[in-house]
Amino acid sequence: MTQKKIKARSLKKNAGKIPDKQPQYDDEVIFSFKYLDLFSNPKFSIAGCGYSYLEKLLLRLKDVSSIRYDDFVNMRSSSLRSHKITWEETTEPDGFTNLNSQLREQTAFQFEISANEHGRVHGFLLNRIFYIVWLDPHHNLYS
Repeated sequence: MTQKKIKARSLKKNAGKIPDKQPQYDDEVIFSFKYLDLFSNPKFSIAGCGYSYLEKLLLRLKDVSSIRYDDFVNMRSSSLRSHKITWEETTEPDGFTNLNSQLREQTAFQFEISANEHGRVHGFLLNRIFYIVWLDPHHNLYS
């Protein structure tokens, strides 16, 4: 019996480009870890956080993924605390320096994992996808 070789898919021609499609406002937020930066900035490390942090993070991502895009962007809920990031007011005035210039131009957002206990998730929204860039268990972005 001969085994079939598995071929890697080739990258699409427009792999790095931002699509023009606008989200439907009744679509829920979905998450991507494509630009997650775990190592280049030690302020946003989850080292030593333990199982409890990971559990809270995953439960929060599950909950937020049921929120409509429009509500996520516009809701001023005290339980979500989702809002745009104004870089000049943070400890990282240059923003997501690990991203290319086109992605750095996207509006950055954050939301909390739980009430002041497990920190925040920072990233940007693009076509209803929230790209997680930094996990901030110790609230270091606004220290």
